[in-house]
Amino acid sequence: MAEIKKDQERDELFRTIYKIATDLVHAGHVSEWDFKSYVLGTMFYRYISENFAAYINAGEHAAGNTGFDYAKMPDADAEPAREGLVQEKGFFILPSELFCNVRTRADKDENLNETLERVFNHIEGSAASGDAENDFAGLFDDFDVNSKSIGETVAKRNKVLAELLDGVDKMPLFQADGINPDLFGDAYEYLMGMYAANAGKKGGQYFTPADVSELLARLGTIGKTRINKVYDPACGSGSLLLKVEKVLGKENIERGFFGQEIDLTTYNLCRINMFLHNIEFDKFSIVREDTLLNPMHWDDQPFELIVSNPPFSVPWEGNKNPLLINDARFSPAGVLAPSSKGDMAFIMHSLSWLAGNGAAAIVCFPGIMYRGGAEKKIRKYLVDNNYVEAIIQLPANLFLNVTISVDIMLLKKNKTDNAILFVDASGEFVKVTKNNRLSEANIQRIVSAVAERKDEKYFARLVPNGEIGNEQNDYNLSVSSYVEAEDTREKIDIVKLNAEIAGIVARENVLRDEIDKIIGEIEV
Repeated sequence: MAEIKKDQERDELFRTIYKIATDLVHAGHVSEWDFKSYVLGTMFYRYISENFAAYINAGEHAAGNTGFDYAKMPDADAEPAREGLVQEKGFFILPSELFCNVRTRADKDENLNETLERVFNHIEGSAASGDAENDFAGLFDDFDVNSKSIGETVAKRNKVLAELLDGVDKMPLFQADGINPDLFGDAYEYLMGMYAANAGKKGGQYFTPADVSELLARLGTIGKTRINKVYDPACGSGSLLLKVEKVLGKENIERGFFGQEIDLTTYNLCRINMFLHNIEFDKFSIVREDTLLNPMHWDDQPFELIVSNPPFSVPWEGNKNPLLINDARFSPAGVLAPSSKGDMAFIMHSLSWLAGNGAAAIVCFPGIMYRGGAEKKIRKYLVDNNYVEAIIQLPANLFLNVTISVDIMLLKKNKTDNAILFVDASGEFVKVTKNNRLSEANIQRIVSAVAERKDEKYFARLVPNGEIGNEQNDYNLSVSSYVEAEDTREKIDIVKLNAEIAGIVARENVLRDEIDKIIGEIEV
């Protein structure tokens, strides 16, 4: 009952947030996807303000100063503590620049756009003197207070910005005992899903559904309750990394979260997501660069867990750049992924940075499982060296704007057998509105099958590597080649059907005889 009540409260929270967020969009006359940076950025501003003030207040209250409230403190009195707080929290905010105080003055502030720009610059600048500089640098770049998309004039823009502050302030992100980082994190994920679903392809490319994220996290941590660190080479908004935190618990990820992302907007969203999930600045490293050409975590690899949903069929330099074949990540296969399709390059990158006792769970475009050329040679390398633990075919229509059935490749370097488990999970879903979803029962069945590595008719089959590499299969890794699909068509009993037809024919003959007799009597 308690769990049901909690879900109901969360659903009510999401309904409230949805109304506030959509009202803000209409107020600004701007598309939901473009406006998301304003809503999520303001949520982040509110969160770090309240988190910062609560941290200081807690210290003062513990020291006996029970009536202390940092938000009411003069800026001049707060300034001497700046250096120490930057070292402890990674950033500093003056009392007058806290979310609550800026919001209170917003309606009367004719220069609200300049005020917010100054506050954001001060927050980013405060972190520049400490270890959190990279985590805060450019974090508010997508929050353009002077954009005409939110108003043609300064007055109109300020009206939208004031409504934005009020709207986020009304979001019920508190419990009786104060700030609740879980609610901020859940609200962020909910809004990202909402914006992505309504934004078409532009939004869907940034978003991995929560159920798929959880499946990847659980597949990668089978048999483990603790890991050293987790990595995503194409981290997007960070949902996969943070799902691992939810599955294992933050305290069971010893050295934190690592990710790389090439898109500026998504890179900023990922860092905001980390903070809103209460991940301390020294527990994550998210960097912006091209992972395939300029990987940024050489000093942090290998990783015990890698979870990833890299972009499908993204072009890269590949064999157009002959120097890449000397890259330690790609050279073991003896061939580079095609320049028109970088999927296999992401797989080789992840394998290279995977720890000997680790696992990598990667969402894959199905074409890489059977196409020829360089991709086939890379599959041969993976199979012959016994790196593939499992291939799982997922249901169709799980992802936003991706209707096809995609696969998960699970990689390991310390396998105990020379075989690959193929799982046909294409029927494991529940229908929710326009898309399919993985229920807890669906996820559990898939994870259990991978953990047990046993044959199950029409669902799973453990195939020796030798069979995969034989002349018939020729290193094809498509699940349908190894797991027989169940024939769900209605079975017909031919003998019974013939008997029924014979009976119908006999009755038809009797009726004809009777009709002939009646016609004969009428003619007489």
